[in-house]
Amino acid sequence: MPLKTEKEPLNVVDIASSDEEGGAKTVATKKVSSITAQPTPLQISGLETSQGSEAIMPPLLPFNETLESRSFWKAGNYAVGPTSKPALLQGSLEHARVHPKFLHSNATSHKWAFGAIAELMDNAVDEIHHGATFIKVDKIDVMKDNSPGPALLFQDDGGGMDPELIRKCMSLGYSSKKSNTTIGQYGNGFKTSTMRLGADVIVFSRSTSASKATQSVGLLSYTFLCRTGQDDVIVPMIDFDISGHWAEPIIYSSQDDWSSNLKTILEWSPFSSKEELMLQFDDIGPHGTKIVIYNLWLNDEGIYELAFDDDDEDIRLRDEALHGATKLHKKTVELQSHISYRIRYSLRAYASILYLRKFNNFEIILKGKPVQQFNIADELKYPKVVTYKPQVAAGPKEWSVATTIGFIKEAPSLGVSGFNVYHKNRLIRPFWKVTSDGSSKGNGVVGVLEADFIEPAHDKQDFERSSLFVRLETRLKQMVYDYWKSHCHLVGYQPPGMHAANMKKQSSAYQHNSSSNLQAESDEQSIRIPANGEQDLRNEQPGLEVPNEVMSKDDVGSISIDQLCEENILLFRRCEEHKQKEAELKQTIVELEKELEDMRNKCAQLSSHLEAKRKLKVI
Repeated sequence: MPLKTEKEPLNVVDIASSDEEGGAKTVATKKVSSITAQPTPLQISGLETSQGSEAIMPPLLPFNETLESRSFWKAGNYAVGPTSKPALLQGSLEHARVHPKFLHSNATSHKWAFGAIAELMDNAVDEIHHGATFIKVDKIDVMKDNSPGPALLFQDDGGGMDPELIRKCMSLGYSSKKSNTTIGQYGNGFKTSTMRLGADVIVFSRSTSASKATQSVGLLSYTFLCRTGQDDVIVPMIDFDISGHWAEPIIYSSQDDWSSNLKTILEWSPFSSKEELMLQFDDIGPHGTKIVIYNLWLNDEGIYELAFDDDDEDIRLRDEALHGATKLHKKTVELQSHISYRIRYSLRAYASILYLRKFNNFEIILKGKPVQQFNIADELKYPKVVTYKPQVAAGPKEWSVATTIGFIKEAPSLGVSGFNVYHKNRLIRPFWKVTSDGSSKGNGVVGVLEADFIEPAHDKQDFERSSLFVRLETRLKQMVYDYWKSHCHLVGYQPPGMHAANMKKQSSAYQHNSSSNLQAESDEQSIRIPANGEQDLRNEQPGLEVPNEVMSKDDVGSISIDQLCEENILLFRRCEEHKQKEAELKQTIVELEKELEDMRNKCAQLSSHLEAKRKLKVI
């Protein structure tokens, strides 16, 4: 049944920001009738007017004057058309307004499209305590003239949103998630993530509470705001009471307002009729939410950022995916097939490690196939659990973080390393490398930990740079070095200090042999060198790598760029090791030369002593 409205209207005044930063102006807006037992409509949540009045709509601007490009990073540049505003009403209340450009600038916090997709997955995961059992992520085709091409679908069977909650969801900065288990907390994720993936999003949500059931439709359309030259964020919404046998519109101010919202939704969404809108609720069930993002952004080459057709079971990030690479080096192929590399371009790979603990009764369904969750800690070689107790100043809770560390199963052939750091079960930094580049220490060492004691950044792709974060980085670096020192020999690496010990033993043996030779042949002080002038370094210097094969000119000509890059990295690492060994050898040579000089002096003294004795005998 439609809700009753009060007779006395509430006059509302907008405070509109100008196009230039820091500028502001105050204008009057239309009357909005207050309601009983339902959410108060906001400017951001509908096109409300007083009874008998018509919605104020600025003139339609040509598309090429509003959006410079379908590329996300250029979409913030558009012209704002002239708008007509009613006069200021006496005794009106004021409220802050948000310019549509803020939707775009707000979404730039997501540098990575998969980070935006993860935000929408988080919303479904947070609904597990409301009974959610799945989140579907898929591509659908929309065929309407103003939005041709693919659209991105997100659907879950959580608790859904009633009219009040959906308005809070599509408002800016509101969040009801304040528990220690939910991932979202800033009330900004829905807006930033949807606007990062596409220019427009339509939301369908059905909710059941007590004896009342409702369903709502909301449209957040950057295209609509740009094409109509709006200087305020307007989100048309319609609600239905479905407690009875049929869906009955919920009227807040007037039937004309409700019809105006419906008309705007049908004009700017992929659905051209009210019946088509209602069909979208058929597969939602008694409760749940469906999100359709359309007018997806293009990359700089004018093609969609997301690739839907490269893999029937995956959605890929086009700029990061491989395109027809051939004749790759074996190690390059192994590296690109590792999970640490595939998460850059494969949504299925990224979703598989996105949550630390495996779900009991919840699935991520990507293009019709469930994602198999994966924790790299489960397949580490020689795993070890290290406990870290950070010193958190505030709060009575004492933190204890268990870090699982070990070698990847491909070690030592692959040099993948780093820590997967989670926060409240959600991956924030994948394969975070804390050791310096160019050093062989830590190659193949991977760790997994959950760091709830530090706060993630707004895009949940990094942590806030606090003193706790710096101390964590220092501790993780020490973990790597300690583990490497005690375990590297298990996968074929030479433990630190082993080479110096071998050199010391060889030096002692050489001193012993030199002393014996000097006593036996005092007139011959020489170091024997093989006839060919080359020392067998492999036999004399344990741990020193000498290549067994040398590439011919023909082999070099057939090597690909990727293979050369991989070989260059390996050669750089080997060069660093040889430089260190060369320095050690030079130091050993200096010591040996000093010992040899001492022996020569001693030999000269002995010769003088023997010559003196001979002279005495002659006399």
